[in-house]
This record gives sequence, C-alpha cells and structure tokens, in this order.
Amino acid sequence: MSTDGWRNFGTYGAGRDPGNIHGRAALGRALEDVLERMIIDGGIKSPATTRRGLKARMKYLTTTQGGAQAMADAGITASRATLRAWTTGRQRPRPGNIEAIDTAYWNLRATNVLANPGGLKQHLNRGGQGTRVEIHPINQDVVDEHARRRNLRVRRIQVRYVWDAAVDALIAGDTDELEQIWDDIIADLDSDWGAYTYVSHIGLGA
Repeated sequence: MSTDGWRNFGTYGAGRDPGNIHGRAALGRALEDVLERMIIDGGIKSPATTRRGLKARMKYLTTTQGGAQAMADAGITASRATLRAWTTGRQRPRPGNIEAIDTAYWNLRATNVLANPGGLKQHLNRGGQGTRVEIHPINQDVVDEHARRRNLRVRRIQVRYVWDAAVDALIAGDTDELEQIWDDIIADLDSDWGAYTYVSHIGLGA
C-alpha cells in the first residue's frame, strides 16, 4: 500500500471491507463513544424499576429545565398530581410509564450533556495531559496480496491540544475539520503516517 495519504484507497481492495474507513469518520465515532460513556457513567445508576431509581429520575425530570417536554416526548400524559405522587414514591407508575420515564430521563440527560461541550473538552484535555489514542490499521485481509503492508500495526499516541477543535467539529458536523484534525494527529507518527489515513478503528482512552 502507498503511504501517500491513500489517494488511491480501494484500488487494491481495501474498500471491500466496510469497516475500513477514513480516520475522520473513525475519530467522530470515537468521540461519540466517549460522549455516550459520559452520559451513562454520570447518570443515575439504580434501575428505573427500583424505588430509588424511579424517584431519582422523577426528581431530575421535574426539577430540570426541559423535563416536562422530555416526558411529553416519551408519551407521558399523567397529571401534575400523579407526577408528584410518582416523585415522592406515594404511587408507583405502571410498567409502560416506568419505561417512558427511563426514556425521558436518558434523553434529557443526553440533551444537557450535548448542550455543555465544555465538559467533554475538559474530559479529553485532562488539564493539558491530553488523551491516549489507539489507532488500528485497516483490515488487510481484503487487500490484494501483492499490495499488503507487512509493517502496519496498532499505534498508540498521546494527543494534546486538538480536543477543543475536535469537539466543536463533532457538534457542528464539520467533517472537513475532523479530517484536518486527523491529519494533524497522524502526522506525529512517522514517515509512514499516510498508511493510517484510513483505519479500521480508533479508541480513545477517556
């Protein structure tokens, strides 16, 4: 395979595996994975089916801006009195409403995390230490044998100073900016950096 930035990607069969994708797309997916972990890890741990988990979700939904709309979007049509009874634990919702409450809670939490990109930036920047990036090369099993590269391996590098721009690009859906950021990241590898323009997976240690 050429290391010229893979301008001829697919010529020798690399495109036969849909898992072989441009680094900008893989970087976007990796950032989304980190964001999802932040949403889940920082959320309520107790299941909605438990008294504690249900009350915690109802408290969040009834005291956080956007909670009423989140419940409406999830199909909850209960009266204010019923919502208060659910929140205080005096009344237990039916199973269908418990599921809707759980959906409303996670949707609202996701919305609020996305509305505060500074939290994700801080998480990735780690006070200037940056985040470790694990780069998996393309799957060469689908590449014509004569064109396979024998020296491609998983690479791990500590990346700093790009995360504010990367998060902004993710939220804006700016794939051109993500591509530029990915080029900046792999430029730190070595003279073989072009072989990692396309990858099979990117993992972020965040």
